[in-house]
Amino acid sequence: MRLVHHRDGGPRQLTDEAGDGPVDEDALADGVERRVLADEVERAEGPLTQALGLMFRPSIPEGYALAFPFEEPASRTIHTLFVLEPIDVLWLVEDEVVKVERLRPFRGLAHGLADTVVELPAGAADGVEPGDTVEIVE
Repeated sequence: MRLVHHRDGGPRQLTDEAGDGPVDEDALADGVERRVLADEVERAEGPLTQALGLMFRPSIPEGYALAFPFEEPASRTIHTLFVLEPIDVLWLVEDEVVKVERLRPFRGLAHGLADTVVELPAGAADGVEPGDTVEIVE
């Protein structure tokens, strides 16, 4: 799975069936910017995985993201107690970025409305802004 960023909420049809090329030539002509934020995405679907998040991991590899999917949008809180590195956090509602924040290790705390929250290594979400689209592509 990959985590793909579309600047300004661009189209969601991203790649051909092989997953290696853009399909929507009109979107490219319109200047919609796309980039892969992570090429390894883990879903935190169970209660234990969601509770642990990135805690106690000695490092967070470049190109990695941890996604927390939820049934519906609600206020979601992220903390970095026992997270050993700074992280970028994205709050998404139906793939639209609602909030972006960088949190410091051990002291970070933030919340926002989301049906999906994504944690990334610090710097991975540079250039992502509210109103953009970020989606997980199988």
